[in-house]
Amino acid sequence: MIVCRSEAEIARMLTANQLVADVLAALEATVAEGVSTWDLDEMAERLVRDGGAEPAFKGYRGFPATLCTSINEEVVHGIPSRTRVLARGDVISIDMGVKLGGYYGDSATTVAVGEVPEATRQLLQVTRESLDRAIAQVQVGGRLSDVSHAVQQWVEAHGFAIVREFVGHGIGEKLHEDPQVPNYGAPGRGPKLQAGMVLAIEPMVAMGRPETKVLSDGWTAITRDRSLAAHFEHTVAVTAAGPLVLSAPRTSAPAAG
Repeated sequence: MIVCRSEAEIARMLTANQLVADVLAALEATVAEGVSTWDLDEMAERLVRDGGAEPAFKGYRGFPATLCTSINEEVVHGIPSRTRVLARGDVISIDMGVKLGGYYGDSATTVAVGEVPEATRQLLQVTRESLDRAIAQVQVGGRLSDVSHAVQQWVEAHGFAIVREFVGHGIGEKLHEDPQVPNYGAPGRGPKLQAGMVLAIEPMVAMGRPETKVLSDGWTAITRDRSLAAHFEHTVAVTAAGPLVLSAPRTSAPAAG
């Protein structure tokens, strides 16, 4: 069942998502050669709890951490580790969520560690742009698959591949709600978008082939051909005035120290 949220509920979701945005901004500023994914996770949990929230992922279906930290060929759900240290030329997807005031926030970004090749920069740029194009389709009266199609069209036009095994989702009083939001499909199909719907839209894109497999830890999904992957996500509310990006970054973020 798809739930349409009231203005008051969306305001509470905005608060949760702005905390996510603040923490992600602080984490992005901390990403550097020699930093471990465990360092990032500890920092994130401290900032989340200091903000009066709970980590949404920690304990969810047994997931052990506050962040999903997915490096290079890892698409999603990478588990932070003391032994996983960032190196120059890596790309890292940082995905996180919080629960605050009974509502969830969820967002993700992919960050390059130092200088990376032009092809890698293009992968990140195209994936980010595909999210922007999807968000532009979040209009009352549109169809859910318009959002999906916008991602696929932009990504494939630039020679990259859509990861199909993982999708976006509705979000609200639960982390994952209806509807599912694929990153592919023909336009003009699926549920009609109505004011109050809130969607977590998250393109996951591979430089090579789209197929994935899950590692023995039961969580980390990688590209089967070990090609690089990128992942960006925003939580977006459908409003009469157009899309409202609840997880858009603010001009300042909490200090990393």
